[in-house]
Amino acid sequence: MQPEHLQHLVTVKMPFGKYQGRLIADLPGDYLNWFARKGFPNGNIGQLLALMPEIDHNGLSELLTPLRNQSR
Repeated sequence: MQPEHLQHLVTVKMPFGKYQGRLIADLPGDYLNWFARKGFPNGNIGQLLALMPEIDHNGLSELLTPLRNQSR
């Protein structure tokens, strides 16, 4: 994981699907878990989608709070 990936979680929006337009950091856990089961897309979006469940699982969601404040 690169530090800029954390910033991207709170600035990059989902480009497709049911939650198109929602920030990656704001995607529901069920949706992220579905990707984990079915396979993440290739590229940067896939990396970000894979990172969010890891952050949630390890109780690190608070790392995103100061980044959210910076991006406003």
